[in-house]
Amino acid sequence: MSQAATTPARVAARPLAASRLSFGALLLTLAATLLLSVTLAVMIGPVPLAPALVWRVALHQLVPSLVTPDWEAFQANIIWEIRFPRVLLGGLVGAGLAVVGATMQALVRNPLADPYLLGVSSGASLGAVAVILLGITWFGVFSLSVAAFLGALLAFVAVYVLARQGGRLTTGRLVLAGVAVAYVLSALTNFLIYNAEDSNQVRSVLFWMLGGLGGARWDYLGLPALALVLGTCLLTVQSRSLNSLSVGEETAATLGVDTSGFRKQIFALTSLLTGTLVAVSGGIGFVGLMLPHIVRLLVGADHRRLLPVAALLGAIFLIWVDVLARVVVAPQELPIGIITALLGAPFFIWLMRRTSGALGGS
Repeated sequence: MSQAATTPARVAARPLAASRLSFGALLLTLAATLLLSVTLAVMIGPVPLAPALVWRVALHQLVPSLVTPDWEAFQANIIWEIRFPRVLLGGLVGAGLAVVGATMQALVRNPLADPYLLGVSSGASLGAVAVILLGITWFGVFSLSVAAFLGALLAFVAVYVLARQGGRLTTGRLVLAGVAVAYVLSALTNFLIYNAEDSNQVRSVLFWMLGGLGGARWDYLGLPALALVLGTCLLTVQSRSLNSLSVGEETAATLGVDTSGFRKQIFALTSLLTGTLVAVSGGIGFVGLMLPHIVRLLVGADHRRLLPVAALLGAIFLIWVDVLARVVVAPQELPIGIITALLGAPFFIWLMRRTSGALGGS
């Protein structure tokens, strides 16, 4: 009797253990791929560098006593001051946008949702462009990040208010409101650019709006890294609520989730993360749309697995997009947003045709 009672439990435990093992193996594989991607991305450029040199320079910078410098000064400068900050910033931005995209798709129950489609990136861009062109320095060195966050939050509030109908928030209205708000905010941004007097400033703003990591420096990494780590941890803690909300509001309410309050909290958190990322990278679209769907094919829709894998895969993806931006028309550099749009637009069309009923859903 006892043996018969325990057999089903043992049988049920095997797939669970295997699932945990495979998920752990996937995380280790992605982490190793990320490390390899960072190494190769630092190596690739007009001045080719050996992988051993890349990490010897890095170790010397971190712990000088470990490695005796036997390289040229220009090599150390290229590796540590130019390429490493750029590659790491690309990883942070890619990870953050993928996490935000996955979260938004759960919140609004729409597979087409991402920071751009819901107007968040347009709001962040408006705030950042206003700081750059109007010379606003109310918050010192954090002025750009604060303005981008406030712009993203303003966009979210506007979309949220416009999308509510009869006390309910339908996904179709949310997407349409996001598109409308994005157009309005983009028009305001273009108005600021049109009235700017400094042509050099306008060129730099236009390049920034298309997305780029060319101005990356070590002191740019702290705030995005902090926002990414805290944001991803907080969202992962809320995985159960995100899972229930992605199934439906009735299911979430049955499980004790205050759907209205929860949405507001997560909207504010994703606005903060988006604003922080846009402030340092400019407008990079489609990452938050594409990566969550790819990750769901690997690990399913459980956000306990989806969010960390999305962060790793998003980091790897944007690092290689940045490498492509640097080499495809070398010695010139393409804005990253152009490449992500070329990759993301066909994906968006395919996804829209595959989920033809999504925009009309509730």
